Amino acid sequence: MNLSFIWHMHQPDYRDSSGIMQMPWVFLHAIKDYYDMPWMMARHDSMRATFNITPPLMAQLRLYYNEPHRYDRFLSLWLKDPNYLNEEERSWIIKICKSAQYETMVLPLKRFAQLYNQEHLQNHELFDLELLFMLSWCGLYLRQNSELVKGLLQKERDYSYDDKAALLQELSRFVAKIFDYYAELAQSGRITLSTTPLYHPILPLLIDMSTALHPNPNTKIPRSHMPLYEDAKIHVMRAKELFLESFGFYPKGFWPAEGAVDEKSVALLQECGIEWIATDEEILFKSLNSHAKESLYKAYDYKGMRIGFRDKTLSDLIGFSYRHQEAYTAAEHFMGELAKINAKYPDATLFVILDGENAWEFYKNNAFDFFDALYTKLQNTSWVATLNMDEVQRLQATPLPYLASGSWIHGEFNTWVGHSEKTRAWELVYLAKRDFEHHKDSLDSTTQSEICEHFLKAESSDWFWWYGDDHFSEFGAEFDELFRSHLISVYELMHLTPPSDLFIPIIKEVSAQDFWLKPQSDISPDINGKHDSFFEWIGCGVINETKIFSTMDRERGPISKILYGQDDTKIYFAFEANMKKLCEIESINVIIDPLGISGRVKLSNSKSYIGELEVVMACENWFEMSIEKHTIDLDEIAIRFELESEGSVVQMLPGFGELKIDLGNDYSQNWFI
Repeated sequence: MNLSFIWHMHQPDYRDSSGIMQMPWVFLHAIKDYYDMPWMMARHDSMRATFNITPPLMAQLRLYYNEPHRYDRFLSLWLKDPNYLNEEERSWIIKICKSAQYETMVLPLKRFAQLYNQEHLQNHELFDLELLFMLSWCGLYLRQNSELVKGLLQKERDYSYDDKAALLQELSRFVAKIFDYYAELAQSGRITLSTTPLYHPILPLLIDMSTALHPNPNTKIPRSHMPLYEDAKIHVMRAKELFLESFGFYPKGFWPAEGAVDEKSVALLQECGIEWIATDEEILFKSLNSHAKESLYKAYDYKGMRIGFRDKTLSDLIGFSYRHQEAYTAAEHFMGELAKINAKYPDATLFVILDGENAWEFYKNNAFDFFDALYTKLQNTSWVATLNMDEVQRLQATPLPYLASGSWIHGEFNTWVGHSEKTRAWELVYLAKRDFEHHKDSLDSTTQSEICEHFLKAESSDWFWWYGDDHFSEFGAEFDELFRSHLISVYELMHLTPPSDLFIPIIKEVSAQDFWLKPQSDISPDINGKHDSFFEWIGCGVINETKIFSTMDRERGPISKILYGQDDTKIYFAFEANMKKLCEIESINVIIDPLGISGRVKLSNSKSYIGELEVVMACENWFEMSIEKHTIDLDEIAIRFELESEGSVVQMLPGFGELKIDLGNDYSQNWFI
């Protein structure tokens, strides 16, 4: 059996029109993941893998090599003495510092956990919070090999400005080594390096927006769409050039952004010299008009293009499931799944493809223990060999006569077009394009080049991912503003007044979707009351009570937001609240219809029952609750919550009446990165 890992390393382009990064995730993942992932693999001699490094990551990572605070808003404020931060800057710094995953990054650092849970911070405490936040993002390689990082972790409190400056300088030097390390591993044959079109666009939609109708004829695409083939080609060719600058050679393979493919985009990639790509199993099953699992265990050739198709089950086990298990147990389970396949198909070639950065902060020890156990088992198992994509290219391939269009999000394009907000964003791109076509002959080549750059950035898939009601982010407004800023810059470079629509947020404040986001996937959060990172609740439903109140002119209660979702056995709720006011609540009456049952629960770490349904509760940084559902013989239930104090109901939730939950929803096809 052959096993090919492809780790997709990507960050959106966080730079505004002035070139300053508005969010720090490139730097933070650089010190935690981008070096550690290949390093963990390289510790095991026989391991091989492929790393896909996207152009936005390449371009932004370079900005951290020297004086990184000059190019990053967060780092420029982080380096300041807290005495010189204004209130807005201070609040934003604290928001970022409290975004670290609680169980695995905050809790292991006792002083960090103490400060994280404080509502108000004095300046010296904020100083410590900033240092500890940065240290919490330092990966295992740094913790083992940097004397400075080890010393600062031991110090734990009372940090100085010299500590902060020295740490930033140390981390900057470390980041500057990352791509050299990848190039070294590639030259030795240990890894294959590949990339993605320049700003991570959905190539099939750029080439022909009507492609979105092929997998789903009901998709609402912009009426005034236009082909952007030349832009698509620029994305591919410039990605190759940036890759050459970063690693010293041209890439042979591409991971198309979001695994999005169709026959036209593959033809373009071949024209540009690309020899292999990878995408999702759903594309293969649609291409073959069959969901036979054994068809997945091969490398394919489509008109000369080598294609690997992602095994969704195995990939998602690593991405989402194993973080809940002990490292050895998880590695054993993965090997057991491989053994089952090998027993039936000993000549199988499997492709495990997933995000190479975001999952590991939910694992203990940044997933080092899991990967060490897994790689050790793979290295010591005679019937499986790990291959990088250079080695896969040398295997016998199965001809594929037809390639279906779609992406790795349930084989469709609806994540990037269809919803009114997504479609509106595309319409603004097309409007600006048409205006540019009318005026471009009067513009010099330098201006045309600058305008082209803004269009390419506006075509990134990342903007469209966050529009609509299918994904939730506390930073949605920031993404919206960055997207529109590129189109505004197009008009400013043409010396034209930008259309007023470009100054109106696409993410509306008045729609029902704004205060009620429906669930998009199964969730299985730990009920511990710790207010863990929102990634633990990714795919959940969200009801923003504050926006209901503002539109209905109702008095607010202590709870401001409800998060909810389910898996096969339980329904989960989390309540964001003014904790001081919430602690004054004596009990919460939970009413479940049409079962006609209700019961009062306390805000405590305890177990209770509503009728025969077991309820588990935890309250610390917020209030969490799970309700067993396996005994409920209904397709749908409706739940209400009544907060009671001194015999009176002080808040009824949700604010619009009752929350209907479809117990039969199957979200297993959804996949998030």
